[in-house]
Amino acid sequence: MATLSVSIPEDLKAEMFEFEEMNWSAVAKKAFEQKISDMDFFKKISEKSKFTEKDAKELADMVNKAASKRFLEMNKK
Repeated sequence: MATLSVSIPEDLKAEMFEFEEMNWSAVAKKAFEQKISDMDFFKKISEKSKFTEKDAKELADMVNKAASKRFLEMNKK
C-alpha cells in the first residue's frame, strides 16, 4: 500500500487528537474514494455534454446581469 502525507493546520490537528480512537487514515481514505467517485461521475456527464465554454460564458453573463439587477432593485427600497 502507498503512503501519502497530508498537511493540515495545527488547530485541526489538535481537534483530531481529541478523538484518539478515530482511525484518521481510514477517514481520509474514504474521503479520497468518495471524491474520486464524484469526479468520475462528473467526468462521465461532461464527456456526453455539448455545452461549450462559450455557452458557459454566455450563461454566466446572463446570471451575473440578472443577479446585479435583482441586487440593485432590492437596495432601492
